[in-house]
Amino acid sequence: MTSTAQEAVANAGDGDTVIGWRLDEEQRRELLQQFPPRFRQAVADHVTLKTNAGRRAPLPEAVTGEIVGCADDGEGVEAMVVAIDGSTDRPGGGTYHITWSLEPGREAKESNDVIARRGWREFDLPMPVRLVPVRFD
Repeated sequence: MTSTAQEAVANAGDGDTVIGWRLDEEQRRELLQQFPPRFRQAVADHVTLKTNAGRRAPLPEAVTGEIVGCADDGEGVEAMVVAIDGSTDRPGGGTYHITWSLEPGREAKESNDVIARRGWREFDLPMPVRLVPVRFD
């Protein structure tokens, strides 16, 4: 999906669903072995394109993204930063990421704040990741 198409999807209506991509389950298991979660609850399941999307907002196309870095607040939120179509910038604001692990009492939605507040560390070698379109109701 081109950046223009992603922006159109990201701007498609206000609603109560989340659209984006889920990780391929087999690859997710491999990635969790390669990048062991720092905190007690492994999440590592999706990349958000748009929150509050309308129910008729189209799903994005399947893509191969790249895990290009990580962020960690040292207090219970760990995220992997993802590039899609060469960019980590999510249309509508924020950074493409996968919430990787959490401590009890922390929430996945905190990943954006951690990345914005603390920045992220770039990996020397990006890791390709297969992403499948998904809608969370």
